[in-house]
Amino acid sequence: MNRSNYQTATEITKGRRKIIYVDDVNYSLMTVKTRLKEKYEIFPAESVLKMYEFLEFFKPELILLDVNMPDIDGYEAIKSLKADPRYSDIPVIFLTGNSDRESVVKGLSLGAVDYVVKPFSATKLIESIESHLNPKKNKDSAQDDGNGNKPSVLVVDDVSSMLRAMQYALQDKYKVFILSKSEDVMDFLRNKRPDLILLDYIMPVLSGFDLIPMIRAMADYKDTPIVIITTEGTLDNVNEAMTLGASDFIIKPFKPKELNDKIAKHIRIAKELRLIKEDFKSLYG
Repeated sequence: MNRSNYQTATEITKGRRKIIYVDDVNYSLMTVKTRLKEKYEIFPAESVLKMYEFLEFFKPELILLDVNMPDIDGYEAIKSLKADPRYSDIPVIFLTGNSDRESVVKGLSLGAVDYVVKPFSATKLIESIESHLNPKKNKDSAQDDGNGNKPSVLVVDDVSSMLRAMQYALQDKYKVFILSKSEDVMDFLRNKRPDLILLDYIMPVLSGFDLIPMIRAMADYKDTPIVIITTEGTLDNVNEAMTLGASDFIIKPFKPKELNDKIAKHIRIAKELRLIKEDFKSLYG
């Protein structure tokens, strides 16, 4: 791309948010451009090398990235982006046909802010893009305590890649503590007071279901939101989790937006409940 051609393009699209979409399939490139052109200026790149050509001339607000591509795949591309201080803050959303759990977890653990599977819904893709282009607009009121302090979340999972994926998904809005050993949870809770606890269901030594009643037995954690996250999403498991005292249930592979939205909701509810109890106590002793 020569500079004069790029300057002409930027004059035409001045003021519109720019998104680079990287995919080696021309049909996919044109489909995304057609569906999103009313809201954004889409720059189709048929390879990672083409993406870097665009980056020489402008910094996009967001990058959409396929996984399976010749020469350089999406995973290598995001690694190089996150390792470069010029581009490390650009939100990356994987838009790909790979829907298996391992692919989703790997993509999120490498720093993607979301993972959208093709064939995609234009509405859901736009919702995902908007949530990362307008973080302040989409920020829930539960995101700070009024003093600018982030709420804290404890994440417990014995799979290191899943821990990293959840940490990446939450770290912009929350102070995230991670534990890979379920037997360390009780000691941690005696020394820290997270605003929400995110537990894997299946773990060695103590499962998430083992931990829920143990946590609820602690005086300081009777009302703390506990969210179970697992691949075992049967109705029986959900009912058992809720009976034991879980606040919610999320199925892996998770969507970062869904995870953030649920955590924000339960932290807000817990905060409102705490204020109601404080008001009641001040009025009636």
